[in-house]
Parts: sequence; structure tokens; C-alpha cells
Amino acid sequence: MQESHSNILLCTTQDHVTTVSLNRPQQLNALSNALRAAITETFLRLREDDDTWVIILTGVGRGFSAGLDLKELGQAGLRSGGVSSADLQSAVTGVGKPIIAAINGFAITGGFELALMCDILIASPEARFADTHVRMGVVPGWGLSQRLAHLIGVSRAKELSFSGNYLDAETAERWGLVNRVVPADELLNHCQKLALDICSADPLTLQTVHQLIDYGSQHTLAEGLAEEQKRSLAHTGDVSANKLEARRLSVQARGRLQQRD
Repeated sequence: MQESHSNILLCTTQDHVTTVSLNRPQQLNALSNALRAAITETFLRLREDDDTWVIILTGVGRGFSAGLDLKELGQAGLRSGGVSSADLQSAVTGVGKPIIAAINGFAITGGFELALMCDILIASPEARFADTHVRMGVVPGWGLSQRLAHLIGVSRAKELSFSGNYLDAETAERWGLVNRVVPADELLNHCQKLALDICSADPLTLQTVHQLIDYGSQHTLAEGLAEEQKRSLAHTGDVSANKLEARRLSVQARGRLQQRD
């Protein structure tokens, strides 16, 4: 039976934060052709959605995503058509807005790759990561072989990818794969609060810094520093003394509130 995009991917927006939830819980949110198409279409739409400033990506049930739907692939093969790897990756990483991954459970192979496309990873204690590409005889196509090493180092990335072993949430935090581990019943609220903090930043500056950090991760330090200098000089002309004073007062007030918390 053909899956409905509206059923397998849930999307809600509140206070400029859009939560995108993979919704195939019985299959641990395995990435069927229909779900991959829904993810691609949704992120292309969110790129142009002025009401969406920050995105939270998560899964319903016990899994973030168990990766490609192996049952579907077993029937149709890897070249079964549908959304290409390049299209999905381009839609997610090109959305142009911060993405927080709320890793609520299993993030396996393709699901692991989907998580790595996000800017910030927050996990519950139930989160489990694994890369089974070499065990399946499939070469990664969504960036795992490159992004994982940038996050946790080459040796640790090789250990995970060569062995296919699971990585628990506590070790993932210690290795720098996820920023922090929070109780499962607090995960989405924690990510929502973080998203609202990001929403309170100056939009144009946030966009520029987002682009600069991504640029630096793909270029040498010297190239990144040169790009930062160029962008900083271009941005300076848009910042008046009055704007700076208003922002200074706002930053001070926020700092006092955080100290009291």
C-alpha cells in the first residue's frame, strides 16, 4: 500500500520553530522511498518558509531512524528509483536554517547519516548509533564517511564504521558526537528551548555565522579565516551605533536573567 506523506512525516510550527517528526514507529522510522521523498519535499518547502527560523528533526517511537528500509530494498534493490541520495542531502543541508536533531532512539546507518546532516545533536539516554555500511556491502552516500570523522576524529570514526558496533548515548556525548544527553521526557522541551534561544539572535548575523562555520568545516583554516574577514567587513556597514547600543542592552539583560536561572 502506498504511504501518505502526511502520515509518515509530521510537521508542526510554533514560535518560529518547526518540528519535523519521522512517523513510521513500527519500522523504527526506516527511510522508505515515500519517507525520503517526504523529507526532501518538506525541507525544500521549509527553505522558503518565512515562519520557520529553526528546525527540530526527530523520530516518533523508539527510533530516530533505522536507516534505509531494508525490506523495501530487498524487494526492489538499491537502484529502485525514488528520491536520489543527492536530492535528499541537498534539501536537508541546504535548508539554510539551523537544524537541531533530537535523537530519541536508534540512529542507524542512513539514519545516522541523516542525524549528521543536522547542525546540533541532542540525545536521550535511549539513543544508539551504528554504521553498518560495511556489513551491508554498501558504500555511504549521504556523507557519513566524511562528517563523522570531522566530529569525533578519524580513529574513532574508523572504529565505528569498520566494526559496525553500537555506540551508546553516554559515549557519544563523551566523544563529542552529541552536545548533551537529557532525559527522554525532557528531550523535545530541551530542544525547543534551545531553538527559541537561537530564534532570539539577529537573523542576518545568525545566517552569516551559520554559513561561515559550515564553510570552515569544508576548507582550510587559512581559507576560513579569509572568508570570515571578507564577510565581517561586508557586514560592518549594516550595523549602526544605535543598533549596537540596543543589542548591547538586550545582551546584558539576557545575561542577567541566565545568571539568575
